[in-house]
Amino acid sequence: MKEGIHPEYRKVIFHDTSVNKYFLIGSTLQTDRKMTWEDGKEYPYMTLDISSESHPFYTGEQRVVSSEGRVANFNRRFGALKGKV
Repeated sequence: MKEGIHPEYRKVIFHDTSVNKYFLIGSTLQTDRKMTWEDGKEYPYMTLDISSESHPFYTGEQRVVSSEGRVANFNRRFGALKGKV
């Protein structure tokens, strides 16, 4: 690898504020905030609005939207005009 062009890869604490869950994972994210982890070491800290712990797709709370096809939608909107033209 070429020296001096890659961002620093390090462990970062991510906090999903919607479910109050913390993750310690590797990232190149740059932040000035720090937090002490369970192991007693201090790591960079970043808050998240949503993660795999709170996203509907991963939690199984995903809503299924009943969707019609384009043709059915067209016929519903303009089907009544067929006899008038």
